[in-house]
Amino acid sequence: EPLQTGLKAIDALVPIGRGQRELIIGDRQTGKTSVAIDAILNQKGQDMICIYVAIGQKESTVRTQVETLRRYGALDYTIVVTASASQPSPLLYIAPYAGVAMGEEFMYNGKHVLIVYDDLSKQAVAYRELSLLLRRPPGREAYPGDVFYLHSRLLERSAKVSDALGGGSITALPFIETQAGDISAYIATNVISITDGQIFLQEDLFNSGIRPAIDAGSSVSRVGGSAQIKAMKKVAGTLRLDLASYRELEAFTQFGSDLDAATQ
Repeated sequence: EPLQTGLKAIDALVPIGRGQRELIIGDRQTGKTSVAIDAILNQKGQDMICIYVAIGQKESTVRTQVETLRRYGALDYTIVVTASASQPSPLLYIAPYAGVAMGEEFMYNGKHVLIVYDDLSKQAVAYRELSLLLRRPPGREAYPGDVFYLHSRLLERSAKVSDALGGGSITALPFIETQAGDISAYIATNVISITDGQIFLQEDLFNSGIRPAIDAGSSVSRVGGSAQIKAMKKVAGTLRLDLASYRELEAFTQFGSDLDAATQ
């Protein structure tokens, strides 16, 4: 069952199904929040309840997002859970669990829920602070040994319930902020291994004016075409191959300027 985000690059190349967990990963200021806000706005009239969990963000930033949602009438079906940067670490740690607990209430009553965690890197940092204060033995990058469980127990609560039990669902869009595009960092690789695919936003694409700055080569959806309607599957079937051909030709253009007309 597809969840339409309203962004062609996602719906065609990395389709999201109801009950899926699709990671949005990228550097700071690459448009991660914009992708999620667009997805929330596109759920208008779709009988979908949206939950936006803002973790460790400036209050002014959250206010801007809420104003955007209000302007387009999205607050009628959206819950905003916020633990701002000025609040204590325990609140940042617990905010995503509060959001998903609300989502589960709707899911078990047969409703469809879209939940956005913006972002889980800050929750991991808050959990690290708590663990160090509790004198727990630090592991890699000073994170405690159970930091993987921190995110797995949160994201595994996203599901699609069978029709016999009401047919509700929770679809999760967790965010992870990378440093200089490094998706092999500790928290990033942890969350990639838990989720059903990732949308990688690249700074170079963003700066060159391609927005949303989705790197189609590094982005993947493990649900794939089964989360697309037939019409979209027909149109988008060859899109990845076409993009791969374009990238290959683009690489060739770096070698010389005297290319034939067809390649140009």
